[in-house]
Amino acid sequence: MNRCDEWRTLADMLFLVIERFRAGDAQAVGERFRQSGRMMPEGVTYHTSWMDARGARYFQIMEAARRELLDIWTSRWNDLVEFEIIPVETASDYWARIQPEPPGCSG
Repeated sequence: MNRCDEWRTLADMLFLVIERFRAGDAQAVGERFRQSGRMMPEGVTYHTSWMDARGARYFQIMEAARRELLDIWTSRWNDLVEFEIIPVETASDYWARIQPEPPGCSG
């Protein structure tokens, strides 16, 4: 791959997913996870996650080609979890995106 191809290559979209447990019930979420796993549709990739110190919110980085794929996944959990989904990108991807293409790569 040459430097111009690298410049134009875009990965799937990254999403920060913030989960708030309905009624503060993390136990119900944990139980379903132990029984059924993440229940993600094909095309959604889990990267990493963090739990807040109180155990009330869960933060995940997910990857998918389209936001709608996450809707399939959240529909399997929305009885127990309220979701906030924020499209994000790495800092290096952001800075590369807002800078002009390298000389000789247009077209």
